[in-house]
Amino acid sequence: MFKLTSLNLNGIRSATSKGVEAWLEKARPDCICVQEIKAQAPDMAGRFESLAGLKGHFQFAEKKGYSGVGVYTRHEPSDVIVGYGDSEFNAEGRYVELRFDRPGRTHAPKLSIISSYFPSGSSGEERQAAKFRFLAEMAPHLQALKSDGREVVLCGDINIAHQEIDLKNFKGNKKNSGFLPEERAWMTELLQSAQADATHGASEGGGMVDVYRHLQPTTTDACYTWWSNRGQAYAKNVGWRLDYHLATPVLAALARTEAIYKDEKFSDHAPITIEYDLAL
Repeated sequence: MFKLTSLNLNGIRSATSKGVEAWLEKARPDCICVQEIKAQAPDMAGRFESLAGLKGHFQFAEKKGYSGVGVYTRHEPSDVIVGYGDSEFNAEGRYVELRFDRPGRTHAPKLSIISSYFPSGSSGEERQAAKFRFLAEMAPHLQALKSDGREVVLCGDINIAHQEIDLKNFKGNKKNSGFLPEERAWMTELLQSAQADATHGASEGGGMVDVYRHLQPTTTDACYTWWSNRGQAYAKNVGWRLDYHLATPVLAALARTEAIYKDEKFSDHAPITIEYDLAL
């Protein structure tokens, strides 16, 4: 089984001070995709290049104390892709891809594990516009990976709650970033299978699968992965599901178990782990 975790750290120094490394030693994922490292290469040197025996590969933001993503892995990748070609968002440290290509593997001979941190638009119109630009680029990028014959799992903080069951207060958030109709429509299209339309010809959906929802199609209170630090959101479980495994159908079909770990709190996000019936 291939055990894959995703966690927005909200700062690697903060999360490690709260016990995330000890938890990783017990949980023993094969890979963990992390977001919001909030550190640069010099900050990582000699301390955070590895965690719990897993070697890290990163993309850092140019701005100090901001964003940054990584994948820590127990297995040596065949290739590491830092960034996805867009200078605006590469400067913000939002994408790193590890490839585990093995020609003889029955499932997924060309395998990509991606850690990505989607922009938040909650600070205002300028950042919401940036978020829409990112979404407009990410869907065709994933499609290009698929067209190249790659099986993909993108793990990360997507900063979108897709459906009403994905957040506690859906009625009060319909005009807020993270639950805007345009954002939800983007996710719907990404998850739509390519279908033949007799009237309009081929309708190209993104063809990705929300793996958690594949395994747990109806959960509500149990599905949240993020809670605001305001008020008593965590204590009252007023949460959002913002952290995803988005996979190609072949990999999604291999998903066997899911777990959102809430016994300890390392960040304002909870780690989400999915086990896939796959050997690297």
